[in-house]
Amino acid sequence: MQMRKVTDSATRMFHWLFAFCFLGAYVTAESETFRLIHVTLGYTMAGLLVFRILWGLFGPKYARLGAMFRKLSLAPEWGRTLLSVRSPGALWNVNWKQGQNLLMSFAVVCLLIMVIPITLTGYATYNDWGFRWLQKIHESIGEFYLFIVFAHLAMIVLISLMRRKNQALPMITGKVAGPGPDLIRSEYYWVSALLAIAVICWWIWSFVAAI
Repeated sequence: MQMRKVTDSATRMFHWLFAFCFLGAYVTAESETFRLIHVTLGYTMAGLLVFRILWGLFGPKYARLGAMFRKLSLAPEWGRTLLSVRSPGALWNVNWKQGQNLLMSFAVVCLLIMVIPITLTGYATYNDWGFRWLQKIHESIGEFYLFIVFAHLAMIVLISLMRRKNQALPMITGKVAGPGPDLIRSEYYWVSALLAIAVICWWIWSFVAAI
């Protein structure tokens, strides 16, 4: 089976570090013992967001965030197409693949953008600014973030079944099955290595500074 490269190692490294940090931060959210871990992982997510924005602005063309936002810009047009359906038979004329791509892009954008309010409210809570409602907002955003994560995973499974193609492969192997040219020319292993080293160094510094 022909496989083509669609995702570089730097993007994949970001994805899995981002996922790990949220999982770790969520699991340790209610524990005073692991509060430093929770805070460190939360700040790491903010740093990773900065990396993704820079990579999306100055990185290779296929990793640009502009492509994702261009997809979302088609949402109103797709919505009008859906609203124009007047009979069950006309549903076949709707571009459902485009709708699936829109939902996936929307979920990803939400997961990125929501890091900003969850980090700011977390910072305020950690520094005991005294605003109880900020802590409540922080917790609520965390729960909603988890909901978006589960929705994202569910969409991956559902679309994989509908298209009979594993939609998780681009973030695992960087490749997808099917004919066509490779979208990436370089894996950018050095970028992914520097990203991993930067994150590990930040973790070490955080715990050493707290001693």
